[in-house]
Amino acid sequence: MNPLPSLADADYRGRTVLVRADLNVPLRDGVVEDEFRLEAAIPTLTTLRRSGARVVVCSHLGRPKGIDPAFSMRPVGERLAALGGFPVTVASDVAGPGAASAVKAPGDDVILLENTRFEPGETKNDPDLADRLAALADAFVMDAFGSAHRAHSSTVGVAERLPSVAGPLLLAEVGAFERILGSPDRPYVVVLGGAKVSDKLGVIKALLPKVDVMLVGGAMCFTLLAAEGYGVGASLVEADMIDAAAEVLGSAAGSRLNLPSDLVAADRMSADSPHRVVPADAIPEGAVCLDIGPETAERFAVIAGGADTLFWNGPMGVFEWEPFAVGTRRVATAIAASSAYSVVGGGDSVAALRAMGLADAVSHLSTGGGAGLELIERGSLPGIEVLRVPRP
Repeated sequence: MNPLPSLADADYRGRTVLVRADLNVPLRDGVVEDEFRLEAAIPTLTTLRRSGARVVVCSHLGRPKGIDPAFSMRPVGERLAALGGFPVTVASDVAGPGAASAVKAPGDDVILLENTRFEPGETKNDPDLADRLAALADAFVMDAFGSAHRAHSSTVGVAERLPSVAGPLLLAEVGAFERILGSPDRPYVVVLGGAKVSDKLGVIKALLPKVDVMLVGGAMCFTLLAAEGYGVGASLVEADMIDAAAEVLGSAAGSRLNLPSDLVAADRMSADSPHRVVPADAIPEGAVCLDIGPETAERFAVIAGGADTLFWNGPMGVFEWEPFAVGTRRVATAIAASSAYSVVGGGDSVAALRAMGLADAVSHLSTGGGAGLELIERGSLPGIEVLRVPRP
């Protein structure tokens, strides 16, 4: 396999460099709510600026249906400038006259193109859009791991048209996942949570034969518990996934998968609902379980704390509501305190660690939840593989 080229493989002084970053951040009333991805993108932009390059950045934001001011990159550009300490000019379009004018204007501003999904051809890897993006620059840096699983014009199409390299953030992400997928130090423990087992069944199948223990919490555990014949009350179950879940549990590696032995059951889906701890095999009819129980949390924490390699994706419960955050907090604390090489991905898991002040206590905090899961399941991603093809 060809190695990924990096910034060290080219001289960017006096050149215009298009960077595909992942600036898809949550906005509320035009204000950035979570700066994690902006903070992660800044070192690459700073490195390129110091090398003498004119830096142009593109990213998608949300899922707009055509041009929508609510999804404009302007508030993102303002916050990026404040965090990065460099001027940012937001172009009036993605790859049209406004973008071309902004790029050609004098000055050393970072040019942020408008939301790539304002262009209808973006998600179709439209050749015309890829041509127009490529015409804005002399070289391309792919640094958006969170979008590397999408073969879009701004991730794959433009990389096929310009001399292209992987940015430092992308290289760090690939290195972290290669470490947990190659020959990881053992014990190797995987912790999975979140809402739907359908989102992670492929990952479960890919990782289960390779791990020593897989711990499953969150709402996704109820489909697996139902597959074992347990009643789960009114908890979330994907009925169409029960057979597939049963197949996984009955596989040769199924014994490595650990499910909760107790849960926190609530009367209703509400932060202030009355709740109690119940055994996993005695969930009351009509109750909805919103967290793993204390016995499970402690068992999971002990297993995670004893790992030498660890991957975590997905919270153990509705951690945004304090009464149901105990399980996620206990597991997160154990992971942060362990001596394992730890990779944490998924927006909710990252948000939980950041909220607890534990983000710096893990080995690698991934910017791409879905991309990381697809990399585990498929072994590669289109936005990465396109960079392995040498271009003049």
